[in-house]
Amino acid sequence: MSKILMVIAPQKFRDEEFLYPKEVFEKHDFTVKVASLEKEESVGVQGTKVMVDMKVEEVNIDDFVAVVFVGGEGILDYLEDPRLTGLARDFFFNQEKIVAAICAAPGILAYAGILKGKRATSYSGVRDILEKSGAIFMEKGVVVDGTVVTADGPASAKQFGETVVDEINKKLY
Repeated sequence: MSKILMVIAPQKFRDEEFLYPKEVFEKHDFTVKVASLEKEESVGVQGTKVMVDMKVEEVNIDDFVAVVFVGGEGILDYLEDPRLTGLARDFFFNQEKIVAAICAAPGILAYAGILKGKRATSYSGVRDILEKSGAIFMEKGVVVDGTVVTADGPASAKQFGETVVDEINKKLY
């Protein structure tokens, strides 16, 4: 069974951006594992409690078909964290892997240097970061460019999950 890695902030991730895609992934028979910078319970902005399965440094990318970076105010402190940008690069340069991010989290992909020349979207508060990294900013809910999937926020969370599944299936089959 294929596995998807979801990466959340240690605290204050955006609940819908975690819960809706996770629901979609599991509906399509993917196993979801959760990583963060600390291996402890993380609490979302709206109170959702998630037990983290592993620290980011413990991730073996060979175990996963995709990585999904979840947004929320908590991730803003970690957009340039080398553990997160490094993980994004590891997945991106292994071309069979999908790299996805929603809301503020596309900022991680920007700082990882993988959005240069790519179409992408995000929460408006990190748009400058994307554009400075060379991304072509799109005013859309969900944007796909190659193996990169980005979304603008909670209102697009379900569509984001479905799009990630579609892109994984294109790669696998």
